[in-house]
Amino acid sequence: MPWWSWIVIWIALVALSLLFFVVLGVRLFRKFMATLKDLGEAGERFSAFPSAPQASAQAAGDAFTGAGAQDAQGPLPEPGSAVFASPAQMGHDYRAAKFARQEARRKRRVQRKLDRGQPQRLRDIEFS
Repeated sequence: MPWWSWIVIWIALVALSLLFFVVLGVRLFRKFMATLKDLGEAGERFSAFPSAPQASAQAAGDAFTGAGAQDAQGPLPEPGSAVFASPAQMGHDYRAAKFARQEARRKRRVQRKLDRGQPQRLRDIEFS
């Protein structure tokens, strides 16, 4: 093999490796730009606050209970008001809401069993 063939082989290997790294760099750049675009869209979507948080909370209450959330619990607190409330008030609100959820579940369970004609639990009918 002549001496110049080794030079041609090494030039071809270096050129192919450079081409490979350029292709990898272009693919990495495109994926990075697509990720930044998706991140920007997600940031815009999650940074926008809803215009009426109480209306959406009332709609969510309607979906679960069949009635407005304000009817059962009174007016909804302003977002962020828990930061400035006293721990005792927050504990009381938490326990009251927990009891209201338990009572709503119990009423649904009693009604469901009544509709199906199933026997009721004693602890369920004691409160009725």
